[in-house]
Amino acid sequence: MDSENRLFGDQAMALVNEARRSNASGTLSKYNDPLVRSVCREMRTLDIDLSRITADYEVEGSKPPEEVLAAASFYHVALRRNKRCVLAYQNHRLEKLKELYWGAAGSLAHLLGDQDIRSRLSPHEIDFLRSYNEIVQDFRADFEDVLDVVGDVTNPPKELNVIVRVVKDCGTIQTELGPIDFQRGQRFMVRRSDIEQLITQGFLEIVG
Repeated sequence: MDSENRLFGDQAMALVNEARRSNASGTLSKYNDPLVRSVCREMRTLDIDLSRITADYEVEGSKPPEEVLAAASFYHVALRRNKRCVLAYQNHRLEKLKELYWGAAGSLAHLLGDQDIRSRLSPHEIDFLRSYNEIVQDFRADFEDVLDVVGDVTNPPKELNVIVRVVKDCGTIQTELGPIDFQRGQRFMVRRSDIEQLITQGFLEIVG
């Protein structure tokens, strides 16, 4: 649709539809910066038009004619609609980022180290993840002796120790049994709480 035939709100609705497609597919699409900026420009245009048609009636006691009230209502509603669409798009993405963060067991380095995911994020979203991670880690430190708040609580372990196979090299990890060098293809029996994050991140898999 070209700019001559496009209606107010079409671009904002495109953001909402993009969020819906992302939600339906369970994936995070690339941040649509050009479209967000275009909607923001449209909002500025609407605000300018609203100020222009109401400028002559800002004196206290002056009553605008019905046609001016109707036009002002149109611009005001269009502004609010665009704003809600942009906020819905941003909120959808932030909720998806938090979902990805917890899916990576709270490992920001692992999450941002995935270039496919990182390429889909805006600089502001990366800043959000860093700030969110700081909050989680501060909270986590208060309970580190009794509970790992980033651990998987949906499928609680039945055994304290598990046998794992190394899917990807992850170097030497300090465990309750001492340092273990996890190299691809090897198997170890370890305390699950020591390697929970490595399981979630796909470095290890439970085999028994």
